[in-house]
Amino acid sequence: MSPRSCLSIVLAAGEGTRMKSGLPKVLHPVAGLPMLAHVVRAVEAAGGDEVAIVVGHGGDKVKAAAEGFAPQARFFEQTERLGTAHAVLAARDAIAQGFDDVLVVFGDTPLLAAAELAAARERLVGEDAAVVVLGFRPEEPGAYGRLVETDGRLVAIREAKDCTAAELAIDFCNSGLMVIDGKHALELLEAVGNDNAKGEFYLTDIVEIANARGLKAIASQTGVESALGINSRAELAQAETVWQQRRRRDLMLAGVTMLAPETVHLSHDTEIEADALIEPNVVFGPGVRVAAGARIRAFSHLEGAHVAGGAEIGPFARLRPGTDIGGNAKVGNFCEVKNVVLEEGAKVNHLTYVGDAHIGAKANIGAGTITCNYDGVSKHRTEIGAGAFVGSNTSLVAPLTIGEGAFIASGSVITSDVPADSLAFGRARQVTKEGRASRLRALKKASS
Repeated sequence: MSPRSCLSIVLAAGEGTRMKSGLPKVLHPVAGLPMLAHVVRAVEAAGGDEVAIVVGHGGDKVKAAAEGFAPQARFFEQTERLGTAHAVLAARDAIAQGFDDVLVVFGDTPLLAAAELAAARERLVGEDAAVVVLGFRPEEPGAYGRLVETDGRLVAIREAKDCTAAELAIDFCNSGLMVIDGKHALELLEAVGNDNAKGEFYLTDIVEIANARGLKAIASQTGVESALGINSRAELAQAETVWQQRRRRDLMLAGVTMLAPETVHLSHDTEIEADALIEPNVVFGPGVRVAAGARIRAFSHLEGAHVAGGAEIGPFARLRPGTDIGGNAKVGNFCEVKNVVLEEGAKVNHLTYVGDAHIGAKANIGAGTITCNYDGVSKHRTEIGAGAFVGSNTSLVAPLTIGEGAFIASGSVITSDVPADSLAFGRARQVTKEGRASRLRALKKASS
């Protein structure tokens, strides 16, 4: 198909009362990304040149959030809720610019498939149609509107309550998604009336209007999941489940091993390379990259972190934003690491907190060590050189530099820089009083 310009109109004015939330419905997240952002990504991947978002309830919140994922989008307000055609016409100024295609989608369909939208655009041109409606085939058509076809043409969209018995037997249902030829978009939309029980302007009416004007309307099939609109928290959870299943499968087909994939939770931007191994019950927050050959062990939580090849994380480890784990390095069980660079082969094995630090290659951080990085006002960094050894149960009071090959005795509180290849103690001298244990026990017994 020769390049055609495309305006994508995203309807996002619904109040979403069934979500029972102060957050606009389209901003509720799937895989850590607002539903609206998933939709914008889909229409852009389908070749959309410009995105027009129609807002209503919570429009200011939607606009503010969209700056992060759709900075070029234009916003139009639907001041009254008078039906879907009325909502589309809120973007009249954008439609009037004369795009070749006008794609209409909903902001609460986060599983929208870009390939199916692109296929509908192809059919608009290939079959010389004025309107292409995307339909789907659910297991139970129930109350969905039916797509009524004759000789390969779409002649009507019939609401279930208005269907004849024969029409109710149709299993091809209306998703509400459609592509309209830009040459006819305004004339068809403006011809939609509101002579119905609710007095609303229904977008679905343009199918019969097109046919009455000798223009062709057809239906193109999309998946049930792509058509899934989210109206409640339960449906939001359903969409999350589907998204996670899709993404896990994609990663495994690309060479990632997941021992119990159904227990792994991914973010919208999680990147995991082939030959990485993910054990059960791992959560990936936003901004995580895992290189080939890395192993993420069970019950670990990662966010805003990079893990290089050969590194091992966990079990029960937490990597917080700003963390960069080098090749063959290790962050072990019950460790928390934040804003840290851990160089090649360095180890933070267990029961340790390291924050705002740089740890050199092959350095070893003993159990129970903490970097005291916060003084109540500001954060400070700790620099630990290559090959340094920090003994167990040590407190490193930042700002602090420990040189290469230095040795920190267990149980120390280190407040001053330690030069390279030095041994540092920061603890009180042990005092032993022989025979005092029995006297202590006697005193305790007498006092009780």
